Amino acid sequence: MSPRERPTGSVARPVGRPTRGTTGTNRLRRNDRYLASLPVLRTAADPLVVDLGYGASGITALELHARLAAVRPDVEVLGLEIDPERVARARDQLTQVRAGQTRFPVDARVDFAVGGFEVPASGRRPALIRAMNVLRQYDEGDVVDAWRRMTTRLAPDGLLVEGTCDELGRVCAWIDVGADATPQRLTISLRMRDLAAPSIVAERLPKALIHHNVPGERVHDLLQRVDRAWERAASVGTFGPQQRWIAAVQALRDDGLPVLGGRTRWRLGELTVPWAAVAPA
Repeated sequence: MSPRERPTGSVARPVGRPTRGTTGTNRLRRNDRYLASLPVLRTAADPLVVDLGYGASGITALELHARLAAVRPDVEVLGLEIDPERVARARDQLTQVRAGQTRFPVDARVDFAVGGFEVPASGRRPALIRAMNVLRQYDEGDVVDAWRRMTTRLAPDGLLVEGTCDELGRVCAWIDVGADATPQRLTISLRMRDLAAPSIVAERLPKALIHHNVPGERVHDLLQRVDRAWERAASVGTFGPQQRWIAAVQALRDDGLPVLGGRTRWRLGELTVPWAAVAPA
């Protein structure tokens, strides 16, 4: 079902299609850390976070809660999946958590439910919706409709964070989308160790950008510039890959790229730029 389509019949069905379900321990750790840094998490009157399309296991929602709770102890995480069998499996995992059979706190504020782009949350408006590896299977023309459907559920100052990562969570990219469905920022997040070229993220760009990595497009220009800066910072690599990345990002900023954030984020292998720097032409 396309995100444009509305459920019909007396019982509303979840909107969207099941993902492949690929997931794994620590796959979304980079995105978790990013979400934990967002001001909206600290200031939200209702700290509800939705992990939309968490996959075949509830582990990503549980890990997300653990990392967010370190900065917002009263945070709640609701994992949503279209497939009822996946929800049942995640609830079985939650039963093990409650019984003290896992590494997660027995009172972790986590729950699971059936849902899709309509984001059923019992009338509450989430501060954050995380949708990683969900839109990759859709056509680019479906993206804005999906964004609009999800963001209508957000709190007024909430954010949708939508993107893609590789199977091990070492190469990631995501877009921050405001409650008005307007994209605000692009972030790439890479494991520095053994990184040959930052443009490896090209194959993991969000659906809104992945087909625009061609000459003449802003995102292509960005990746080319990041590769050149990484190459030029090679001598700094003697102090470690993190220092090399920091030097490369600083050089990009000095060269006029509107890089957001600072060294605290850069040392994690992140680079964030305003949407205007990568928006399709």
